[in-house]
Amino acid sequence: MSTPRHPVLQVTDLSARYGKVHAVLGANIAVTRGSIVTVIGGNGAGKSTLLNAIMGSLPATGNCSGSVRYLGAEIGTWQVERRVSDGISLVPERRELFGSMTVEDNLLLGGFRLYRAGKHGWRETMEEVYDLFPRLRERRQQLAGTLSGGERQMLAVGRALMAQPQLLMLDEPSLGLAPRIAREIFQIIARLRSTGVAILLVEQNARAALQVADYGYVLETGEVVLEGKADELAHNPRVIESYLGLGTARKEQGNS
Repeated sequence: MSTPRHPVLQVTDLSARYGKVHAVLGANIAVTRGSIVTVIGGNGAGKSTLLNAIMGSLPATGNCSGSVRYLGAEIGTWQVERRVSDGISLVPERRELFGSMTVEDNLLLGGFRLYRAGKHGWRETMEEVYDLFPRLRERRQQLAGTLSGGERQMLAVGRALMAQPQLLMLDEPSLGLAPRIAREIFQIIARLRSTGVAILLVEQNARAALQVADYGYVLETGEVVLEGKADELAHNPRVIESYLGLGTARKEQGNS
C-alpha cells in the first residue's frame, strides 16, 4: 500500500480581510510536490489576496486567520523573508523586475540568498533556467527594461526558480500577453512539473489554466465554490458558463 504524498502546502480555513471587508473567506487548498494546482476566478474574486496571505505579504491594512502549513510546519507567524529562505517563491502579477539591470543580473539576484548561505548549485540552476528559457540566454546581457512582455514574464519566473523553491506561486502569468506568448508561458509551466516543484497557479484565463493544471479550485467573492480534478472542472457546466464561454456551454449540453 503506497503512502499518500504529504502536501507541500496545506491551507485550512484561511480568511483574509481589509478592515471589515473579507477578501478571502474560509479557503481550503492543498498542493503536493510535482503537481500544478490552479485557482481560477474573475477580477475581485480574492485570488491575489490568497497568494499574499500565503506569502505573509498582506498590506498593513490586511488581517488574516486560519492555518497555512508548509512542509508540515505552521508558518502563520513567519516573516516573508523566512518563507522565501525556506523555499517559497511568489511571482507577482507586476513581475517587479529591475529594469536597469541585465537579464543575468536579475537572475543572479534571484539566487543571491543561496549564494550568501554558501549553498552549492546556484550556477547550475542558472543553466537550468536558460535551458527552460533559451530566449533569456540569448538576451542575458540585455537590460530587463527593454524586454518584451513575454520575455519579462519568463525572466520573472526564471528569477523565482533561481531560489530553488519547493513551492512556486504564480499570480496571473498570462496577464497582458498576446495569446501565442501566453501559450508558450503555460507550456513552460507544464514542463516545470517534471522538476518536482509544487506550483500554485492563480489565473483569470480559466481555459489555459485548467489545461495545464492537475487540480483546480474556483474562487468567487473570496470563497472556494468548486474544486476537483482540472479536466473535470473544465467540463463542469457551471465553470463552462461562467469562465469558458456560453457558446461552449451550449455545445456541451447539446452533446450530452
